[in-house]
Amino acid sequence: MSRLIGAHMPTSGGLAKAVTKGKEIGCTAVQVFTSSPQQWKAKAITEDVRDAFLAARKESEIDALVSHDSYLVNLAAADTELRNKSIGALTSELERCHALQIPYVVSHMGAHTGAGEQNGLELLAKSAREVLANSPKSVSLAMETTAGQGTCLGYKLEHLAYVIEKNKGNSRLVVCIDTCHLFAAGYDLRTEQAYEETVQQIQKIIGLDRVRVIHANDSLRPFNSRKDRHAHIGQGEIGELAFRLLVNDQRLAHAPIIVETPDAETMHETNVGRLKSYLGSGDGKGRKRGKAARTG
Repeated sequence: MSRLIGAHMPTSGGLAKAVTKGKEIGCTAVQVFTSSPQQWKAKAITEDVRDAFLAARKESEIDALVSHDSYLVNLAAADTELRNKSIGALTSELERCHALQIPYVVSHMGAHTGAGEQNGLELLAKSAREVLANSPKSVSLAMETTAGQGTCLGYKLEHLAYVIEKNKGNSRLVVCIDTCHLFAAGYDLRTEQAYEETVQQIQKIIGLDRVRVIHANDSLRPFNSRKDRHAHIGQGEIGELAFRLLVNDQRLAHAPIIVETPDAETMHETNVGRLKSYLGSGDGKGRKRGKAARTG
């Protein structure tokens, strides 16, 4: 099976257009918002929207499709009203994805907003259980690793492992690894040794089979900065080597790689092409490394 590499595609012009545009720029995987990420209200998926989306999927031959939930969702919120609103919104997202035959919804999951990490994790695990219990079994919830800004949970692999454990290893609770977020949270990727150590930690704490989506983003901010700022592939603090290693890592070949870099309309094609150009390049020895690696 060839490596699935694509991008989060803008949905201006409709969901079907996002898939079509993805094909045009060389994507073999596509991530979309099924509704506005900045609003609670979401339009229902009509038959026309669904049929157009499925037709575009068939025509493009892009079968690796992923959704990203609203940025407003906070399953760990101490405020009961906000938490319940978040549970409802995420459950609805999984229902929309069922209609569109999208198997994974990526979610930042939540922040404890001052209540403390343990309290937040307990609420998060409970909320996730409710979402999974009341949503279609055809769609899985992919918890995304975070950079750890503010009180966001998920910046430690152990946070994700805790939620999985508290949900008795529910097979629909999976993981999305984001390279920028990992790096910003203190998981190094800049050298072969650092990359391998991080992958081994993922394997030990979560299990590589639980990783179902990968976000490939370089980092504008330095290592362990706890800042979520994406940069173009090979042009940030992580550097090119990590991405060469990633696209050729057969242990993660089952997970589609999605670019979420800046300037989607003008640069996604470049970044997708850059990742594809690394295929078959081996371990990337002697290649240019990130600024942080060069200076430190």
